[in-house]
Amino acid sequence: MLQKYTRQQLALRNGQDRPEIWVAFKGKIYDVGNSRLWRDGKHYQHWAGQDLTEELKDAPHTDSVFSRFSIVGEIA
Repeated sequence: MLQKYTRQQLALRNGQDRPEIWVAFKGKIYDVGNSRLWRDGKHYQHWAGQDLTEELKDAPHTDSVFSRFSIVGEIA
């Protein structure tokens, strides 16, 4: 069973307030901290610590990109 995090707890994992760099997608929370594309909690116009579900439609990639990252929890 995955640990549940509130949106406020996720927001703290933005690479600025805490060292973790996490994003949510479709209810799951992913650790993207090992990706060079998420350095400092930023990825193009996107910021870590947020739910990116709605923003993916504008991305040049599909949701399969999340398979590269570990799931650390889910949105409460």
